[in-house]
Amino acid sequence: MSILDEAGQLMGSGVPGGNASLLQAVLSMVNEHPGGIPGLVQSFEQQGLGGVVQSWIGNGQNQPVSGQQVQSALGSGKIQEVAAKLGISPSVASSTLAQYLPQVVDHLTPNGQIPPSGSNLMEMGGSLLKNFLK
Repeated sequence: MSILDEAGQLMGSGVPGGNASLLQAVLSMVNEHPGGIPGLVQSFEQQGLGGVVQSWIGNGQNQPVSGQQVQSALGSGKIQEVAAKLGISPSVASSTLAQYLPQVVDHLTPNGQIPPSGSNLMEMGGSLLKNFLK
């Protein structure tokens, strides 16, 4: 049993695989986003959400984002991919991303610094998952 499976059992959320699956899906989505974190930031900036996404990178409080804003920034195709991966509806996927994306981006940008190109974001995100288990 993987750490993700164990975390899902410990933290069941009503979503198949629990919060661990949610975190893994968000990490995977960020990792696979064209341009990685900088590309994700650009997607949000293009939708007028630059201040919001910069708050996730910075050292202060993470500003919230709505599911609709996430869908606007990422596009419905990306939301549908995440939904299919998790076995949930696209509306639940967008609101779930809105909940987890600020935390994931915050964790992947320690000290307000975007990781260098080629960084293994999935590996970096493993420590985030461990923090959820504490």
